[in-house]
Amino acid sequence: MSTAALAPRTLQTGHVGLNVTDLTRSVAFYRRLLGLDVAAASDEPGRRHALLGRDGTLVLTLWEQSTGSFAPGAPGLHHLSFRVDSVEEVRAAEAVLKELGADFAHEGVVPHREGADSGGVFFTDPDGIRLEIFTPAGVAETGATAPDATAPTCGFF
Repeated sequence: MSTAALAPRTLQTGHVGLNVTDLTRSVAFYRRLLGLDVAAASDEPGRRHALLGRDGTLVLTLWEQSTGSFAPGAPGLHHLSFRVDSVEEVRAAEAVLKELGADFAHEGVVPHREGADSGGVFFTDPDGIRLEIFTPAGVAETGATAPDATAPTCGFF
């Protein structure tokens, strides 16, 4: 039997769960940046979490179950990417990120690779989790160049 026969006929990402060190801080960050609503939450000690979504669709779950900061060298999540429709939306997100004091991997809106029309901003959340907000088209028109001509920008190199 081929593996294609075992694969689901339809597949899309559901929600993403992130471990955070300070639930209140992370909820504020993601709500401000992405315009998400709190669909449900718990402040029960040892079980603090929040489910964030938009228009009835769950997008992120935040779990206050960690200490320290994101470890990019450990197995697991490399980065989390959010798609928007335009360069203008990427720039609006960049402005919010600057207001929030986020750390950026690259300066400004950059293409995914040299010559690509897709691209975005690459940054970290308050726990150091690597994130990206990108648009699939329109970046080439801005004249932006990739930070590294030989490596994908979303590699955070």
